[in-house]
Amino acid sequence: MDRIGVIGLGRMGAAMAARFVAQGVPVTGWTRSGRAVDRVPAAPDLAALVAVSDVLVLSLFDDAAVAEMLDRLLDMDLSGRLVADTSTVVPGHVTSRADRFARAGAMLVDAPVSGGPEMVAAGTCGVFIGGTPEAAARAEAALAPLSARIFHVGPLGTGLVMKTVNNALMQSYTAGLVEQLRIAARAGLPLETALTILCGGPAGLPMVRDRVPRILGDDPSVGFPVSGVAKDNAVFRRVAAEAGVAAPTLDAFAAILAGAMDDGLAGDDIAAIMRRAYRDA
Repeated sequence: MDRIGVIGLGRMGAAMAARFVAQGVPVTGWTRSGRAVDRVPAAPDLAALVAVSDVLVLSLFDDAAVAEMLDRLLDMDLSGRLVADTSTVVPGHVTSRADRFARAGAMLVDAPVSGGPEMVAAGTCGVFIGGTPEAAARAEAALAPLSARIFHVGPLGTGLVMKTVNNALMQSYTAGLVEQLRIAARAGLPLETALTILCGGPAGLPMVRDRVPRILGDDPSVGFPVSGVAKDNAVFRRVAAEAGVAAPTLDAFAAILAGAMDDGLAGDDIAAIMRRAYRDA
């Protein structure tokens, strides 16, 4: 069984590390902040983590963090190791370094995760792997404890494109829902009634259905904060631009997110945007 090293123990990295532990997988964690996760042994530094890991799983916040970490890893002995970047960033950060990782004797895949910490904990998240068939097969085996929904979608970089297609569609849906909830509010439809009907029919999405208590204000917990959605939105728009595809709905959603953050909702769950749309209609 491969020994897993998780680099980055934020919300998603911590959830993955905890899931590996729960599935009986040997795992060690390391993060620049020094954050600890219950039952997950912590390496004192990055070099120590690499030394005790066969598979290195990156779970970092943004492009700058991923680029820096990939470059730091390239200064270490990576012989025989697999590096799997699960972060949501533009594909160029992994594709531009592929040759250097190969020369270092390491396999490299992009393996972004779709679904928040709750889905990781439940083993229901989606993992989209981009890489060579050999690297993808090893990544599928190493990441199998996280979920049964693991897909090799194509060569290096395509996992991140698949994440964009999947999650940008949910953002587009949310932009449309914001618009329609304003109409519902102005017509006097109770918010709970509108959500119950939407979530129980073909126009519903599990992402909204599972957030109904948060949208109604009955559950203050945060599954995925507005600031994180905004960060991903910027990535998705860059991927679209690099593909030469206009994404007006994502652009409109960016403005919605910016307005919500200006109102102090950056740390709130994305459900706050839907509640705000109805309240302020």
